[in-house]
Amino acid sequence: MEDEDIEKAVMAYLKKKGFKQTALALKEEQSKSSSSNVSHTDPDVSKQLLSFSESENDPARYQDGYSKLRSWTYGSLDLYKHELLRVLYPVFIHCFMDLVAKGHTQEARTFFSSYREDHEMMHLRDLQKLEGVLSPSHLEEMEFAHSLRQSKVKIKLCQYSHELLVQYLQKPQSSKMFGIVNEHITFEVSPGQPSSISDETEVVTLIGISQDTAKQINEKEIHWGVRHLTYKNDFAFHYELGCSFLLEDSLEEHLEKAGGMMPESEKGEGETKEGDLEECKKRSTDGGKQGPSAKKLKKDKVVSATGKSARAETNAVSVAPRVKAELTLPVVPIEVEHSILEDLRNRVQLGSMALPSVCFYTFINTHNGLNCSSISHDGSLVAGGFSDSSLKVWDMAKIGQQGGAATMQRGNGTTPTEQLVGTDDGKRSYTLFQGHAGPVYSATFSPLGDFILSSSSDSTIRLWSTKLNANLVCYKGHNYPVWDVQFSPVGHYFASSSHDRTARIWSMDRIQPLRIMAGHLSDVDCVQWHANCNYIATGSSDKTVRLWDVQSGECVRIFIGHRSMILSLAMSPDGRYMASGDEDGTIMMWDLSSGRCVTPLTGHTSCVWALDFSGEGSLLASGSADCTVKLWDVTASTKIPRAEENKAGSTNRLRSLKTLPTKSTSVYSLRFSRRNLLFASGVLSKGAR
Repeated sequence: MEDEDIEKAVMAYLKKKGFKQTALALKEEQSKSSSSNVSHTDPDVSKQLLSFSESENDPARYQDGYSKLRSWTYGSLDLYKHELLRVLYPVFIHCFMDLVAKGHTQEARTFFSSYREDHEMMHLRDLQKLEGVLSPSHLEEMEFAHSLRQSKVKIKLCQYSHELLVQYLQKPQSSKMFGIVNEHITFEVSPGQPSSISDETEVVTLIGISQDTAKQINEKEIHWGVRHLTYKNDFAFHYELGCSFLLEDSLEEHLEKAGGMMPESEKGEGETKEGDLEECKKRSTDGGKQGPSAKKLKKDKVVSATGKSARAETNAVSVAPRVKAELTLPVVPIEVEHSILEDLRNRVQLGSMALPSVCFYTFINTHNGLNCSSISHDGSLVAGGFSDSSLKVWDMAKIGQQGGAATMQRGNGTTPTEQLVGTDDGKRSYTLFQGHAGPVYSATFSPLGDFILSSSSDSTIRLWSTKLNANLVCYKGHNYPVWDVQFSPVGHYFASSSHDRTARIWSMDRIQPLRIMAGHLSDVDCVQWHANCNYIATGSSDKTVRLWDVQSGECVRIFIGHRSMILSLAMSPDGRYMASGDEDGTIMMWDLSSGRCVTPLTGHTSCVWALDFSGEGSLLASGSADCTVKLWDVTASTKIPRAEENKAGSTNRLRSLKTLPTKSTSVYSLRFSRRNLLFASGVLSKGAR
């Protein structure tokens, strides 16, 4: 009987370590010698093998081994301690899951409770998920836990920190921890001194896939430029950009070509505004030799008309390459193109020496019912989504024209002037949209402001007309609450994100989604379109941001570095950079080409709920639950050559230009208008005056 126990113990050990060929050879040897009942095993060796087998299954070894590893790590030199501490979290997680897998449920709960506080600050949401694992079957049923056991965590250490760790793990008392580290962790060892704590942008993040797979994904080719302008039907996107004079030239040329198709009445109205276009048209007919000079004159007119004082800063930013859009895009009317061009020609160039004017809308008396707010692209409409399943839209043109009880306050900068919206003879001061069967969590206006989308806990998305004041379509596809919905830069298409861990691409004319993006390990909390409409970005509670190809539905980038759930995303107008804000108040600027973090932005003390780039991409605005709006200088970062950008240990930081505090109002949404006026909205905190 003793020999059978020894054979079982040895076979179990070989299978655990993955020695499949050795296990097969041993099995064949056992079958050949099965006829002989004579024991060939030394008694002392038998006792050692059996004791080793029993100790392998002893739950106390996990508690003892982790406790000693923890004490050794915290007792290390300060120079190396912050690197060695990275090992504790994955070891802690896998010790707990190993105990559960072996049926030691009570010991697993005790172990989890004893050391949970060490990791709550950085990994609270992961711990909350694993807290519900109470049996081996839960490990298999829970996708998050199952993926963790199948993948390895990648940890960066300097060479000396790695040598110290290996020396400790090779001691006999650390054999259990050595096995866990060997099985579930891979190390990226770098020569030289350990990385600085302040420069540390990549931390231990459990993403549910192997690091090699993540690296392969980030090596896929993407085209980050802006969408190529054609003269037929895809003008709408460029009102967001307008960051180069080449763009304005192409728009003017487009309008010159389209001028013949305009009604006489519209031509008459546009004579005064577009007088310089007529002059350029006459010059172009005088002969081909005057073409370059005419274009130069056109640029000079644009500069004088817009009063661009920050020309030098704008020229420093390279013109983004043109990329062909993969989607079939909607047609935009000529009169809308004229309106957008007029806004572009009057756009204020922003920079470190020219900050934007800010208009802030404050919701009051909401009784904790406001979940989200949204501002139209021209700032004329403001929407609010409420817990009572209603969506309300205010027309800013009517503010100040009605009296009564105040429901919203409008201000400019830090010295706001109050504008009241209330009731007039019993009539509502807002348009009420009703149809959802649960709280409204997100709302977004179409680029032209004629439609608004809303998403709700009832798992639906609704399309409303701001002209008809009616619900047009109810889109069903998600299985759980829809946290966010965003129109594409050209309208017609939109993206949604949900508690069901997926993001979906839709078009207004179809009630079923066109694409489903699946891969996140937890809720997809926010979604944002790329400037060229070929990609969408998603931020999740699993602390990662992913970039997806709209055509194929594949993940083409995984951005790792946040320490908490991602709540907001923004794309730069040239399509090269992306900003993401998280629950801890950290903002990260990413280079989409390399998948690397250009720089983390620290300054907020609470959740970052809103991000937006200025029209030419020189400034980034961020709004937070800490009741402030911050302006960041992006131009300094974009001037840095790519070679320097990719250097390890780069200490580049975006400069915070200004912090704008509110009257105890959490910032829910931000929007740069076409003319670079910054609109913001939020709700007044309870008890504030």
